[in-house]
Amino acid sequence: MIRVLLAEDHPAFRRGLELMLGDAEDVEVVGLAETGPGAVQLARDLRPDVVLMDLRMPDLDGIEATRRVVRGTPGIAVVVLTMFEDDDSVFAAMRAGAHGYLLKGADQDEIVRAVRGAADGEAIFGREVAQRVVSHFVRDEEASAIPFPSLTERERQVLALVAAGEGNAAIAHELMISLKTVRNHVSNVFTKLQVSSRAAAIVKARDAGLGRG
Repeated sequence: MIRVLLAEDHPAFRRGLELMLGDAEDVEVVGLAETGPGAVQLARDLRPDVVLMDLRMPDLDGIEATRRVVRGTPGIAVVVLTMFEDDDSVFAAMRAGAHGYLLKGADQDEIVRAVRGAADGEAIFGREVAQRVVSHFVRDEEASAIPFPSLTERERQVLALVAAGEGNAAIAHELMISLKTVRNHVSNVFTKLQVSSRAAAIVKARDAGLGRG
């Protein structure tokens, strides 16, 4: 049997989950928590296999409760079940150690599958949440493909021209900005690249493929 603790402050929804999971022959609800501290304490006392955790819990939010359960009682899998699908909530739960993340619109089969998967050590995400996770990492990969992402677009243009061997006056002429502005951009570039000379900046820029053509 997979032993489950429900951490949910809404009585009607908590009861619905209890009945829903009770229909699964291999799942047993062993505890009900109405507050964040209650979830942490019951996880410690009951040692369930899985905790279904709401994020909006009284006295201690679900993120911190998840963190304390994971740290204090290793071996328990926490699956977040919430109405919040924003990136901040999803990744905060992941960082806290959650094994899964479902939205409250999930149907019975999806919730039961998530409980079973988490008990087996799998990472479980609802369809909408999985799409957000994939999109997040795609955006990160695209951003990492841009050389020196800490630079602004203008600073990257200035660096490319520096790497091509252009002096400040020529850069000012080409970009149609003042010489003083170019100097400010060059100074910012040096700071962000953690270099102290034009030559060192050129080496870094050319290693990244800037200024070669």
